Amino acid sequence: MKSHFYSQHATALRSDLATALSRDALQAFHRKSGARHLAIAARQFLILALATWGLVSIRNPLLWIPLALVQGFTVFNFTVLLHEVVHHTVFERRRPGLERTLGWLYAIPSGISASQFTRWHLDHHAELGSADDDPKRHHLSPKINARWYKLLYCSPALFPIYFRAARLESATYPAPLQQRIALERKVSIAAHLAVLALIWTLAGGAAAARAYLIPVFFIFPIAFTLNRLGQHYDIDPTDPAKWGTLMRGHWFWDFAFLNSNYHLEHHYFAGVPLYRLPALQRALAPFYARHGMRWQTYSGLLYGWLVLNRAPHTDWSASDPASLTLSRGPASVTAPGPHPRR
Repeated sequence: MKSHFYSQHATALRSDLATALSRDALQAFHRKSGARHLAIAARQFLILALATWGLVSIRNPLLWIPLALVQGFTVFNFTVLLHEVVHHTVFERRRPGLERTLGWLYAIPSGISASQFTRWHLDHHAELGSADDDPKRHHLSPKINARWYKLLYCSPALFPIYFRAARLESATYPAPLQQRIALERKVSIAAHLAVLALIWTLAGGAAAARAYLIPVFFIFPIAFTLNRLGQHYDIDPTDPAKWGTLMRGHWFWDFAFLNSNYHLEHHYFAGVPLYRLPALQRALAPFYARHGMRWQTYSGLLYGWLVLNRAPHTDWSASDPASLTLSRGPASVTAPGPHPRR
């Protein structure tokens, strides 16, 4: 049994958040549109199909390398769509059968089990702040604070690291859930092997490398690791309001990560669908300013993570001027350091 660590420590935060937005605003942010979600999903499948076609057909590296980047990030983003299913933010009312179907459909491109992801992620929400009961932090965060080890997460080594973490956590689940997870993994792996074999048979090994091996094994880990840097690595462990990293919205990253870069806002209000998170962040700007919260960027995170070699789940501001931001809302003033233009 886990401790529900976050609930034990976030009572005051929830009371504060309840006064940060009006009831009408909260209701508006929580409105869900199945049509809008499915349109986003259709767009992602179309990007996946077009990128695959381009990678199979095009041999010029000036063209296929950017396409491989698009392909790898798109494969990652199916976990974001699965994440929407987990939090029931797809339809206005629960549709269990259709949600299960979508969960399977979204889990297969990234080769994971929908049931594993669901249990893992909901435990992450319930146990946020705990070094032991939060499965993402306990099993998946780097335990060796060394640059070479961190870079493994940006390589094919991510897959044994992740599946070892998933195996250790799933060993604590009830037997029926373990069996369902095993079945779903086999289906996902079989689907991936079938796609690889099909491309290899029809277009050759070079095309299979461009359209599958490089995007999945070399680009996906980069997308995964970068996205995770913006979740809970630069935090204030003493303040539950700051147990997530406050990421400055940017049109490029909003598109590249399907708004999953608004991870702090998601933890505050897990029932808000992904397409309303940018507006939610803007509405919470006074709350952030009142709490003196710092705004981060991916360039600032990479600088702190790899150049300054900061440890995960710690406050990077005290000795990391490159990542420090003086909180004044989305148009805040940033300290010296590598930050992208808005």
